[in-house]
Amino acid sequence: MAEDELETLPGVGPATADKLVESGYDNYQSIAVASPGELSNQADIGDSTASDIINAARDAADVGGFETGETILERRQEIGKLSWQIDEVDDLLGGGMETQSITEVYGEFGAGKSQVTHQMAVNVQLPREQGGLRGSAIFVDTEDTFRPERIDDMVRGLDDEILQATLEDREMEGSIDDEETMEALVADFLDRIHVAKAFNSDHQILLAEKAKELAGEHEDTEWPVRMVCVDSLTAHFRAEYVGRGELAERQQKLNKHLHDLMRIGDLYNTSILVTNQVASNPDSYFGDPTQPIGGNILGHTSTFRIYLRKSKGDKRIVRLVDAPNLADGEAVMRVQNEGLKPE
Repeated sequence: MAEDELETLPGVGPATADKLVESGYDNYQSIAVASPGELSNQADIGDSTASDIINAARDAADVGGFETGETILERRQEIGKLSWQIDEVDDLLGGGMETQSITEVYGEFGAGKSQVTHQMAVNVQLPREQGGLRGSAIFVDTEDTFRPERIDDMVRGLDDEILQATLEDREMEGSIDDEETMEALVADFLDRIHVAKAFNSDHQILLAEKAKELAGEHEDTEWPVRMVCVDSLTAHFRAEYVGRGELAERQQKLNKHLHDLMRIGDLYNTSILVTNQVASNPDSYFGDPTQPIGGNILGHTSTFRIYLRKSKGDKRIVRLVDAPNLADGEAVMRVQNEGLKPE
């Protein structure tokens, strides 16, 4: 949206329009879903002016009113399903990982959380006919987990049929049996993964805002952003806010961060994938004492919660713990050099 269109909102002149765009509020919808406090701080305007701008943006964007269930159903048809390329897991998730949703994957060290993020950064780029969303990915790396070599392994580990279809979709010449062709294909996959390393929780929050800008820039391109991954979501927050005295501030910042991510998913039809660390609950006498950290804020904000658990060898148990429209259940997969594979 051009800045002069924002100037049609009451109280928005050229200078304010510039500040709004610089702060990431570059369309009516992004302004409409903001709070007066956010807009006031970001654009350096008064609270009452911010409220007037937001109300006008809500009218212009036609948001904030009631809708019929049928209208919501029609809009949900736009939601994409990102396949894990493992039938048992896709069935568990109702077809795959949804766009416009936050999927949380938690588990102990070595359970395969980062393997899932790498695999999804590959799968999201596949043609829709092959279970992908034909989009690019954003990877916010908080624990130095991103490895381009794993992307190489996983691209080469795709089924021949999927690889051939991907070559044709990208209009690349050559054969999947040709090493030069495969090297070019791997480079093409890596080129569509935007990686940033977060050095602390404040930087992580800033990167979510930058991810929103990047998604907006790519929205009308051939390769829109269809997945944002944060690996891991809670590591910096857990390290920086220690003790009960800082718990409230930690949860408040984590809540804002999650809503920033959710806004990207809603505005740009993007799937949000976050990994989470776990802690042992000493009060648990029965069942698995392993619990995800982040408390109720993360539990309520995540649309889908998946617990990864180690099994024998390279086997992993994928347990769906919470979902709004799916029954709890488990599936089995393998974490191999070639990527995530069926049992």
